[in-house]
Amino acid sequence: MTPGGFSKESKEVMDIKELSTYLGIGKSKIYNLIRLKKIPASRIGRQYRFSKEVVDAWLKEKIITRPEEPQISLFQSKEKPA
Repeated sequence: MTPGGFSKESKEVMDIKELSTYLGIGKSKIYNLIRLKKIPASRIGRQYRFSKEVVDAWLKEKIITRPEEPQISLFQSKEKPA
C-alpha cells in the first residue's frame, strides 16, 4: 500500500511524479505538455492530477503508425484524375 492507501496496481488518479514513472518521461516534459495543453490534466489548487483511464485513452489516440502507410493512403485519396 502507498501512503495514500492505494496499491500501485489500483491507483486510478496519479500526480506528476506517478505519471512520470507511468509514462517513462521526465516531470519537466509533463509540465511542458500541460503548458501546451497536449495532455489531459486536472488542476486541484496548485497541483495537477491525472486520471489513469483518461491518460490511457489519450495514449491510444496518439498512436503513430509507420509514416509511409498513412501518407500513401492520404495522397491516393486526394489525387484528382487528370
